Amino acid sequence: MKALAAGIGVVFLSPVLIAGTGMMLASSADAVQSSDSVSNCLTDIDTDKVSEKVVKILDGASDKNVHIKGLDLPAEQVPNAATIVAAGLSLDVPTKGQIVALATAMQESRLRNLNYGDRDSLGLFQQRPSQGWGSAQQIRDPVHASEQFYKHLLTLDGWQQMTVTQAAQAVQKSGLPDAYAQWETLATALQGAIAKTFPRGGNDADGHAADQDRKPSIGASGCAPGQDGSGFGRIPEGSVPKGYAIPKDADPKARKAIEWAMHQLGTLYQWGGSCTDSHGPDPMGRCDCSSLMQQAYAHAGITLTRTTYTQVNEGKAASPAQLKPGDLIFSRGTAARPEHVGMYMGEGLVIEAPRTTKPVRITPIKDWTILAARRVL
Repeated sequence: MKALAAGIGVVFLSPVLIAGTGMMLASSADAVQSSDSVSNCLTDIDTDKVSEKVVKILDGASDKNVHIKGLDLPAEQVPNAATIVAAGLSLDVPTKGQIVALATAMQESRLRNLNYGDRDSLGLFQQRPSQGWGSAQQIRDPVHASEQFYKHLLTLDGWQQMTVTQAAQAVQKSGLPDAYAQWETLATALQGAIAKTFPRGGNDADGHAADQDRKPSIGASGCAPGQDGSGFGRIPEGSVPKGYAIPKDADPKARKAIEWAMHQLGTLYQWGGSCTDSHGPDPMGRCDCSSLMQQAYAHAGITLTRTTYTQVNEGKAASPAQLKPGDLIFSRGTAARPEHVGMYMGEGLVIEAPRTTKPVRITPIKDWTILAARRVL
C-alpha cells in the first residue's frame, strides 16, 4: 500500500508538490483572492462541473482558465487535494475518511502547503513538529502529512459514526471545533471527482461502490445562518439596506455595538486608525477593521483587544451556522491568524471596515469565507 502512495504521489507531486522543491508559499496568503469573491455557503456545488474542472486542472490547465467555487487557486489546491485522496486510497481509508481529510485541509490551510502558521504549524493540515507530527521537512511533504492525518483518524473509536466536523476536530483538537463543517459539501465533491481518476477509486475500502454523490450529514453544514443577505440585493457602499432592522432578540449590548458601528458607515478605512473620530479631519481617527470592532463594543461597555490577531481569541467560539447579532467573524489568512474581522448584524448582513480606499460598509454574509467566529458577550 505504501508503494501505491509513493507511485500516486509521483504523479501529483512533480513538479508542483515535491517537498523541499515546490510550493514555498511564504507569500501564498497574499496571492489568494479576497474572500469577497467566495461564498461562505457551499451547498450548491455542481458535482459534475467539479469533476470536469478537476480533470482539467490535473491535466495541467491554469487557474486562469478553470474556476471552482470555494477554491481561489485551483491549480495549487486541486493537486494537493489529489495527493490527500491518493494517500487515503493507499491506506484503504474509506471515502468518508478522505472527505474528513479534505475538509480539514481546506479549513486549516485552504489546501495550500504553507511554510508558516500559528506557532510552529506547517503544511496542508497545519501540523506541528513540536506535537510529534514529524519534522518540519516531513510535515511539508504532502504525502507524509496526509498519511499522518489518516493514521490519527483511524485510531479514533467510532470515527465513522461521527459527523465530518466531529471527526476532524477529534484529530486536530482545534480551538474552532465547528469550523470544518462549512467545507463538507466541497470536500465531498472533490473526493468524488478525484477518486474517479484513480484505479479502484470508485470503490470504498470495504469493496463496496462508494457513493460519490454522498450528501453532507444533516445539520452538519457550516453555511451562514438562515439568511445569507442576498435578499437585500446590491447594497450601496456606506448605506443601510432598505428593510434592515437590528433583530428584536439581539442582546442589548450587541444592539448598542451594532448601532454605534452603523454610525461610522461611509467613513474611509485607515489602516492603524483608532476609530475614535472617524468623521473628523485626522485620518488616524478613522477605522480599520479591528478598531471598528473594538470601539463599537467599547461603547457597549465591553473591552476588546486591538488587533484582528488577538480578537480571534476573545470570548468563546461560535458556530458559523448559528451566528447571533454582535458575533465577530473572521476571514482571510488562516483560522489561527486571520487578517480581517467584521461584525454580524443579523438578517444575513455584516458590517466591516474592508480595506484602504473603501468605506465602512454593510455586506451580505454570502460574500464571506468564515475562518472563525467569536461571541464576546
